[in-house]
Amino acid sequence: MVAEPTAAHSRAPGLTEDDAGPLLTVRGVEKSFSGVHALRGVDLTLERGSIHALVGENGAGKSTLIKVLTGVHPADAGEVRFRGRPVAFTRPADAQDAGISTVYQEINLVPLLTVAQNIYLGREPRRRGLVDTRGLNQQAAELVQRLGIEVDVRAKLGSLGLGVQQMVALARAVSIDARVVIMDEPTSSLEVREVETLFGVARTLAASGVGLLFVSHRMEELWALCDTVTVLRDGRVVHTGPMAALDRVGLVSLMLGREASDVRAGGTTDFGDSHVHGTTPLLSVSGVRVPNRLRDVALTARPGEVVGLGGLLGSGRSETLKAIYGDLHTTAADIEIGGQRVKAGSVSRSLEAGIALLSEDRKAEGIIPDLSVRDNIALAVMPRLSRAGIISDSKVDALVEVFMRRLKIKASSPRQKVRELSGGNQQKVLIARWLATEPKVFLLDEPTRGIDVGAKREVQGLIDELAEQGLAVVLVSSEMDELVEGSDRIVVLHDGAVSGQLSGDQLTSAHLLTALAGGTPSDTGTAAGAGRSDRG
Repeated sequence: MVAEPTAAHSRAPGLTEDDAGPLLTVRGVEKSFSGVHALRGVDLTLERGSIHALVGENGAGKSTLIKVLTGVHPADAGEVRFRGRPVAFTRPADAQDAGISTVYQEINLVPLLTVAQNIYLGREPRRRGLVDTRGLNQQAAELVQRLGIEVDVRAKLGSLGLGVQQMVALARAVSIDARVVIMDEPTSSLEVREVETLFGVARTLAASGVGLLFVSHRMEELWALCDTVTVLRDGRVVHTGPMAALDRVGLVSLMLGREASDVRAGGTTDFGDSHVHGTTPLLSVSGVRVPNRLRDVALTARPGEVVGLGGLLGSGRSETLKAIYGDLHTTAADIEIGGQRVKAGSVSRSLEAGIALLSEDRKAEGIIPDLSVRDNIALAVMPRLSRAGIISDSKVDALVEVFMRRLKIKASSPRQKVRELSGGNQQKVLIARWLATEPKVFLLDEPTRGIDVGAKREVQGLIDELAEQGLAVVLVSSEMDELVEGSDRIVVLHDGAVSGQLSGDQLTSAHLLTALAGGTPSDTGTAAGAGRSDRG
């Protein structure tokens, strides 16, 4: 569990007169891309020793504001002042040198280098002109120990889990003696214990006078950590004030621009109506084995059924989806679609059979950032849209138009580069790509991770639509409420094996918690035919 909400963080003692006043001040900042306004007269003040939440839907302008502050994009108008002086950084390195550091959701470190090398990259201690490896490792070890991070600083970063890599990114931010630390969805890949460690580091930094700008779509984290909140909507600031003065529904209503009475607490839509068609499985999987990862995993999914995969990090959820899709080598697996055997370990055969996979990491395994929205959507169906090797532009344009309209993808045009879109719209582009293949089975790995409340509602509603159309859906989500509310059944994994199944009256957060903790709720898995509509 995250820590209880804390009071505003005190200013550090010993500040000089030059350091009086806000750390960071933004006034009237404007930014547009291809005629589309991303920021409209944005004002923000970050005080010393404050942990300031920046929230809003995807496309609200959060990422653009961060990129303006860190020198990735120049502002079209307005002013940024850092420690009382006007600044206009032209490179992220300039912002970092000045004392503004950013920890991103996507790890932007070097996998082939060690933990120590990543923390002090470009600032390595030297002796006689050469890198002092012993001193480097000692400095890094002292730093991670002070931060409470359990990691061998000599290990290659790429050999570590995403959660540990995120903590290394935080250690690097701390190591440059930053006065402002921006955290952009830093907890999306962390386990509960790692989140607590990160929060502890954040509070320590705030107590020393550092100002932190914190972006997260996990609402409980905002009240647990932040003292102030700024809400962006459509590139404008619609609210700034104490975090404690807002409740969950009030915050969501500000983000969505709706009356609080119209917003359901929890940020979900009518996600969860059952559309199961018949009793014969559309997807049947058994005996899936991957050395040191999966042990005889089995599951089924009927037409119109959403089957959730529950489990803690490392339980084998993502590996199960990749094994079904053919993207992970298996030593044994029986996979059938509609009674027809599918060759395991072959992505092309899986696609031909009607299996689609939305991967967990949309940056590394999903979008092609420098291609347009149009090309990203059409990528998987190019062969179908060509004759004699010549692609029909008119067919591509028609298909892309259909899916951009259907999924409400916000872009200046289909030709806009996909990297310029918000995270939620990038996710929709990926969903559109796989829907264009006309799948029978859709494997969804964390489909709402890192996207805001509004985009999450749209994606959840889309999953419901897919089930209604008769697709079999397998859903992985680290958000327990989403998994319970969105699934007809939940197959629980532990240490790479199926440990139980929840359905019917057992399909509750309490029973899922028990199952994840290794318990066995009574009657688990006995109501295999129950659906989401049976939960009242």
